[in-house]
Amino acid sequence: MKKKIYLFCDAGMSTSIMVNKMMEVVQAHQMPLEITAFPVARAQEVVEQEKPIAILLGPQVRFLLEKVRTQFSPQNIPVAAISPEIYGMMDGEGALKEALKLIKKNKQ
Repeated sequence: MKKKIYLFCDAGMSTSIMVNKMMEVVQAHQMPLEITAFPVARAQEVVEQEKPIAILLGPQVRFLLEKVRTQFSPQNIPVAAISPEIYGMMDGEGALKEALKLIKKNKQ
């Protein structure tokens, strides 16, 4: 069973490139993860359908970080914003490492 990480951004365009970069790393390391991008407007709907183990926000919607954290903290889903440097370089490995750190911290 693959665990899900969701990326939310404004419209989902550049974030889908980031998802592809992250999935290249996931596949190279044969990790049981599935990463998907959605517009932030659909956050509630997609999280209700299938609860992810982490949510990452693209820099375009970073201002929504506290709102999204508050929204999903009752479900114990950790939320973070991808650092602008990692996002700007489309560093899939860096973004994946941020997600894994977030998940690990949430388990403690």
